[in-house]
Amino acid sequence: MPEIRLENLIKCYGAVQVLHGINLSMAENEFTALVGPSGCGKSTTLRMIAGLETVSEGEIFLNDQPISHLEPKDRNLAMVFQDYALYPHMDVARNISFALRLQKRPKAEIEAKVREVADIVGLTEFLHRKPGALSGGQRQRVAMARALAKDSDIFLFDEPLSNLDAKLRGQMRAELAVMRQRVKKNMIYVTHDQIEAMTLADRIVVMHGGYIQQQGTPETLFKKPNNKFVAGFLGSPPMNFLQADLRREDDTLFAIGDAFKIAIPASKSKELGQTSGHVTLGVRPSDLIYAPDAQDATALDLQVKISEYIGAQSVLLCACGSADVTVELKSETPIALGETLRFAVRPEGIHLFDRKTELAL
Repeated sequence: MPEIRLENLIKCYGAVQVLHGINLSMAENEFTALVGPSGCGKSTTLRMIAGLETVSEGEIFLNDQPISHLEPKDRNLAMVFQDYALYPHMDVARNISFALRLQKRPKAEIEAKVREVADIVGLTEFLHRKPGALSGGQRQRVAMARALAKDSDIFLFDEPLSNLDAKLRGQMRAELAVMRQRVKKNMIYVTHDQIEAMTLADRIVVMHGGYIQQQGTPETLFKKPNNKFVAGFLGSPPMNFLQADLRREDDTLFAIGDAFKIAIPASKSKELGQTSGHVTLGVRPSDLIYAPDAQDATALDLQVKISEYIGAQSVLLCACGSADVTVELKSETPIALGETLRFAVRPEGIHLFDRKTELAL
């Protein structure tokens, strides 16, 4: 299986530059998710790897061999699109085997391969149905099976679940994870859904404005974001951000803002040294713990504006001075709208960002 490497990849449409020198290496047998908001360049990057978009500058390497000049059919890859792109007049078996029949493979080999991939994606009993008789999730599985049948070294997925409803998307996400364990191949998965990226990928590449903001394991990006954009993009509900000033009083560093004064943990304070000035304090909703008796320097006093009951948990929208703060807590906690509650801030959940550069401190 090949190592995929992008070197200083640039894409321009006329005078508009949409990718700004992308450098990225993807190891063999790795599931890499390219994630970011619409227009960040993730699908353009994937289409350049596939050969569906030309490279303006830079190079794409497979096992150190440049491939940006090759036609898509010569790159030994398979792609699953956002739209299923199935042939409505062909049954499932013929849709899956289409590429193999074009290659004039032996009939017995084609039948064996169709049975094999149909078993992987759970379509064995639907092989003689036509796409019109299938659900959306089943059609997406046919598209995946067609890609798997090619037996390529690289599989590219361009937002394959975005056309499905929420329940089916969750089901297909689980099926993709199972398939990933059975099919040991390089997979590059483009999505705007950070939950898909977090649950499926070995490595996440967060993109914004045509630049890579950060790459790493889901846990690394969640716990140690490089900048405010990555911190706010990953996590649901998203991270809370509060404007603050750093001020050292005796041996303690405080983040002081509108209606709060939070002590920065000693470990983080040591890393910051004598840093002072304007910062953004970031705290995830799950790092705010309902604690009526918490000390002033470790807690936020929040006035409840909205309470959303979602089963085992409730999500609260609260006011902290003039800013809004989201909190997650167990739904059995008694909450009254308009009530002011105290929430302790987990020390390890405190993130600080330079207010000007938005880089993590």
